[in-house]
Amino acid sequence: MQRPFISVNDLCMEIDNTQVLNEISFEIPEGEIIGVIGGSGAGKSVLMHLLRGVEQPPTKGTIIYHMAACDNCDYMDVQSHAGKSCPECKGDLNFVDVNLWDEKSDGLKARVMNRTAIMFQRTFALYGDDRVIENVLYALDDIRYPQELAVNRAVDLIDQVKLSHRMMHIARDLSGGEKQRVVLARQLAKNPAMLFADEPTGTLDPETARLVHEMLTDAAKRNAMGMVVTSHFPQVIEDMASRAILLVNGEIDIIGSPNVVISSFIKDYCEIEFQDPAKLGGTILRARDVTKRYISVDRGVVNAVNAVSFDVSKKEIFGIIGKSGAGKTTLSRIISGIIEPTSGEMNILIGDDWVDMTRPGIDERGRAKGYIGLLHQEYDLFPHRTVVDNLTDSIGLEFPRELAIRKAVFTLRMAGFTEKKSKEILNRLPGQLSDGERHRVALAQVLIKEPRLVILDEPTGTMDPITKQDVKQSILSARDEMEETFIVVSHDMDFVRDICDRIALMRGGKIIEIGKTAEILTLVTEEEKHDR
Repeated sequence: MQRPFISVNDLCMEIDNTQVLNEISFEIPEGEIIGVIGGSGAGKSVLMHLLRGVEQPPTKGTIIYHMAACDNCDYMDVQSHAGKSCPECKGDLNFVDVNLWDEKSDGLKARVMNRTAIMFQRTFALYGDDRVIENVLYALDDIRYPQELAVNRAVDLIDQVKLSHRMMHIARDLSGGEKQRVVLARQLAKNPAMLFADEPTGTLDPETARLVHEMLTDAAKRNAMGMVVTSHFPQVIEDMASRAILLVNGEIDIIGSPNVVISSFIKDYCEIEFQDPAKLGGTILRARDVTKRYISVDRGVVNAVNAVSFDVSKKEIFGIIGKSGAGKTTLSRIISGIIEPTSGEMNILIGDDWVDMTRPGIDERGRAKGYIGLLHQEYDLFPHRTVVDNLTDSIGLEFPRELAIRKAVFTLRMAGFTEKKSKEILNRLPGQLSDGERHRVALAQVLIKEPRLVILDEPTGTMDPITKQDVKQSILSARDEMEETFIVVSHDMDFVRDICDRIALMRGGKIIEIGKTAEILTLVTEEEKHDR
């Protein structure tokens, strides 16, 4: 029988007079991978942070770690190692229960936290200008790993996450999936007894996500490491967890096998109804031979975007798909005018004039940028400003309070909130929202500017399936009612299938195919079957 590692008893958490967690109780045995699934705002991230011992203490309840503590140094291990010798100093390991949020346990709490690690969603906590191996060496230095052994240990960790072929690459030049694997190597350097993975693959393409899932589960087995994984995506829980918890409005709805829990989670999920094809207008965007090259110390000349040409029509929802590192994000930043291409033209129709986004100046790129909205993968909100202020500040105009509230509520509804929820969150700070809610507020921040062209870079990374349906409907409504045009950059094939009129498939900086959504997705599926 597995020994308990963490016991959670009657855990409650109240934030801003809102009950975020209510009477949560469960146990995690040693070495178990447990999944926590639930809709946006269900309390998953709050639970994760409480288990880790960071941010605010719970309003009520306890989190007990059952450990073995060395009587001679600060080392701690799982309870089943009690009675053995400490691997650090050869002292004795003795049973100890640590109440993580008890002020009297402060010294032991720090020792427990030294044996845990965390991977956050969307946040690639890396030294961007340094090489992969240097990033891992820094993590080893943080735990005072013997310097004479550090290089070999770093190489072993990089090999464990299958990145030996990227060891000397600069971190900022890696794809999203590669960065996440470097983060994993850095966390494994700490030799944790427990790893907390908060939406670890939400913004990665399905193939890369599966690879990271395999890395995580393999690391858990190899290192006898327990893991708590939160996600909106059933596939993540199905791939990784041996047991799962469904959170609904801060309460445990069900605990059991992943299949049973997932079935309960998606019972209210329904596919978007088929809609007649939209009537599109004339061309609004023309890209001609757009190329973006940059120089990498390790790779020489890199063609991030390579001679790309395509058109987008007014009111079209145009998708750009491809694996991590295909060039999708670089292309979206060229379209929005954030970066200049090395060569080629990117023309957008403003009024009756064609404006070339590759040309600087107030009559060219400066004129067009005000009509283009971009939601980045790494969006940001002002942490000390309320939701309504974040929205109205982004327009840069002073509004009467009543008008600001009406405009904010309308736009939040466009981003997938109900009218009731929109009004509830207006005066909250971003830190008082779930990650999925913050993502939708960031989407509203783009839509409130009333752009002609909206670029969404991985818009569904932190959204549960039910919320995604709301956002799909919102995008379709914005297209029909406000005559918006959308470019959607995504790994989420279901999302793309439901809303895009056409899609472009990118690979190695090039557009391989452009066509009707169903045709291109069929081609991608056939290629995946062939690769297997």
